[in-house]
Amino acid sequence: MTKEIVEAVKALEQEKGISSDKLMDALADALLSAYKKTPGAAKYARVDLDHETGDFRVFELILPPELEEKLLAEAAEAQEEEEREIDPETGELREPEEPELDPEMIAPYEDQITTRDVTPEDFGRIAAQTAKQVILQRIREAERMMMFDEYQDRVGELITGIIQQSDKRYTLVQLRERVEALLPKSEQVYNERYDHGMRVKAVITDVSDSTKGPAIVVSRRSPELIKQLFEIEVPEIADKLVEIVGVAREPGYRSKIAVISHADGVDPVGACVGPRGSRVRMVVSELRGEKIDIIPHNDEPARFVAKALSPARVREVIVDDDERQATVIVPDDQLSLAIGRDGQNARLAARLTGWRVDIKSETEFSQEETDIEYEGEEQFDGRCMAVLSNGRRCPNAAIAESTYCGLPQHQALSRFETNQMAVLAPLSEAEVAILADPDADEGQVSELVERAESEFDEGSESPEEEVQQDEASDGAAAGGAAGGTAPEEASATAGGGGSPAASGPAVEPVTEEAEQA
Repeated sequence: MTKEIVEAVKALEQEKGISSDKLMDALADALLSAYKKTPGAAKYARVDLDHETGDFRVFELILPPELEEKLLAEAAEAQEEEEREIDPETGELREPEEPELDPEMIAPYEDQITTRDVTPEDFGRIAAQTAKQVILQRIREAERMMMFDEYQDRVGELITGIIQQSDKRYTLVQLRERVEALLPKSEQVYNERYDHGMRVKAVITDVSDSTKGPAIVVSRRSPELIKQLFEIEVPEIADKLVEIVGVAREPGYRSKIAVISHADGVDPVGACVGPRGSRVRMVVSELRGEKIDIIPHNDEPARFVAKALSPARVREVIVDDDERQATVIVPDDQLSLAIGRDGQNARLAARLTGWRVDIKSETEFSQEETDIEYEGEEQFDGRCMAVLSNGRRCPNAAIAESTYCGLPQHQALSRFETNQMAVLAPLSEAEVAILADPDADEGQVSELVERAESEFDEGSESPEEEVQQDEASDGAAAGGAAGGTAPEEASATAGGGGSPAASGPAVEPVTEEAEQA
C-alpha cells in the first residue's frame, strides 16, 4: 500500500506541478482527519508519515491535566477576540464552539507530553472518504496559491485568451488550462462582440485571492492595451529606441498617443506607422477599427498642443504657464475639425498634453482683440502692446522693463504716443532700428518721430486697405521679409533682441500640419 502512495504522489507532482513534500503533508493531515472519524479515536493525536517510504503511524497525545487546561484557556481567549459570525438563516450571532487545540499549539510542549501508538489496522469506508476529500482540498489550495503567485506580479501585462462564455454581467476568458479571467462589462468596449471561441487580447488590471481561486480581471478599455500592442508591432519601442510617453483614449472611438525618440535618426512617428502604415494598421485591427493619432512629443507646450489637435491645422498657440491653459487659434475652416465630434478631438488633446485647451477661430479671435482698447490708461497684462496692421494685438510677451516684445519694430513704438504699427510705415528699416535703440541720438530720434507722426492718420484706413495690408502682412511673414510693417507671423516667432517675460504668456506659432497615423 505504501508503495502505491509514493507512486501516486510522484504522479501528482508531475501532473499538477505541486511539490511532493506539500502532498505528503496534505496526506498526513488527511490521515489524521480519517483517524478522528474512527470509533474510539483519541482526543489528541498526530500522524508521522515517512516521505520516502510512505509508512505512517498514528500516536495518541496524552497531555497533563494542568497543561490541557492552560492551552484550552488560551484557545478560548483567542476565539473570543475573533468576530462572531451571524447565522444567515436566523440573523443571530452564532454561539462560539468548544475550543480545540491545534497541533501547532501542542508542538512546543512535546517534552511534557507522552505518546502511545494507536495506528488502526483499517480506517474504514468513511475514514477513507474523509482522507480523499482532505487531499483533494489541499491540492486545490496548492493550485490556487500557485496560480495567484504566478499572476499577481503580471498586472499591466498583455495576455491572449479564448472567449469561453459571455453574458450581461461579464465575459469569461480562458488564459490556459483551468485558468480563467473575468472581462467585466465595465472593461468592455461598447461596439465589440465577444463570441464563443474567439481569440482576444486584453490587459490584466487586477489579481485577487479568493476561496474559489485567484480572481483575474482583464480589460479592453485600458490605455495600457495600446502601449502593449504597439510594443509588439514596433521593434523600436521594444528596444527602447522609441517611447510612448502618453496615451489619451476614448475606447471604440479614437485614441491619441505621444511618442518620443531616444536615438538620433529614428523618426518616432514613422516607426509607429510602419511601411505603408502596416504597423499601426495591425493595432487598429486588434482594436476593431478604433482610430489612432500618433503625435510627436515636444517639450515646448505650444507646439505639443498644436500637434495634439491633429488632424486640424493650427495657426498659433498662446499658452499661460501659471494656469496651464492654451488658447489655440485655427483658421475658420478648421474650427469644427479641431474641436471634433462632440468635442472629442479637443478633449483627447487636453488629456494627452495635460493642458486646458481653448480653441478659437481667427475671426472670433480678431473680433475679441478689436474690442479691446490698447491705448489710454489700461492695465498692462504682460503682453506686447503693439497693434498690428490687421488690427490684432501682438501675441508675444513683453520683455523686461518694457511694454513691447523684442522685435525692433515693436520696440520702436515706445517712442510714440500710439501703439499702432502703421505709424512706422513712412520709415525705412534702418530708421526703425534707430528708434528701437535706447542709446540713439535724441536729436535724430526726435526728427524721425516728428516725420512719422506727421504722415500718420490713425483713422484714414478703409476696410479694403486693411484687407490689402493683411494680405501683404501674410506674404511678408511667409517670405521672411523684415522691412516696413511687422507681420503677425513675424511677431510670433519672437526674434529680435529680447525673450518673452516670465510673467506673460509664451507664444509659439504653428503653421505646419500635425501628423496623423
